[in-house]
Amino acid sequence: MSDHHHDHEHTEPPSELELRVKALESLLVEKKLVDPAGLDAIVDAYENRIGPRNGAAVVARAWEDPEFKKRLLSSESTAAIAELGFSGLQGEDMAVVENTETVHNLIVCTLCSCYPWPLLGLPPSWYKSAPYRSRAVIDPRGVLKEMGVEIPAHKEIRVWDSTAETRYLVLPERPAGTDGWGENHLAELVTRDSMIGVGFPKDAEWNHC
Repeated sequence: MSDHHHDHEHTEPPSELELRVKALESLLVEKKLVDPAGLDAIVDAYENRIGPRNGAAVVARAWEDPEFKKRLLSSESTAAIAELGFSGLQGEDMAVVENTETVHNLIVCTLCSCYPWPLLGLPPSWYKSAPYRSRAVIDPRGVLKEMGVEIPAHKEIRVWDSTAETRYLVLPERPAGTDGWGENHLAELVTRDSMIGVGFPKDAEWNHC
């Protein structure tokens, strides 16, 4: 799934670390030690495919297993996720919040870009942008609308601010018409954006058996 694009996406200058990485990448390409297309493919894999698949497996298990879901939504979130083999740096202390008929959850990191890498892969560029980090707290409904996500007026929007101590994951609502589906099939409906709160899972008709 491609990133959301906004006019404000590049308003924040790159950090010193990002500049160093770019300089190193340019040097390696210049010396023909790496292939730029290969680098792009690796980044795409970790940002959009490998990482989010881990989180999708967690969501699918929660949709299918009530006991796992109970642990996932408790103070034992990190341990429940680790049961599926997903843990590590920036995934040590997790909290999971559930979308319901009356509540929609949105994740942001106002101080920097804390993000659950073991579950979602690399953070999208818009997640790290200063406008998203500030406006998501002030006007979450407006930000979601700009990103193509319409939340009904009756539904409460809760914004969760990730920190170095705790990173959040959204458990989206299970799509209708998926009764009897296996976990692997369900996981195909889970999008990265739905686990951040800026999107929804695909519906059952997207990949109907």
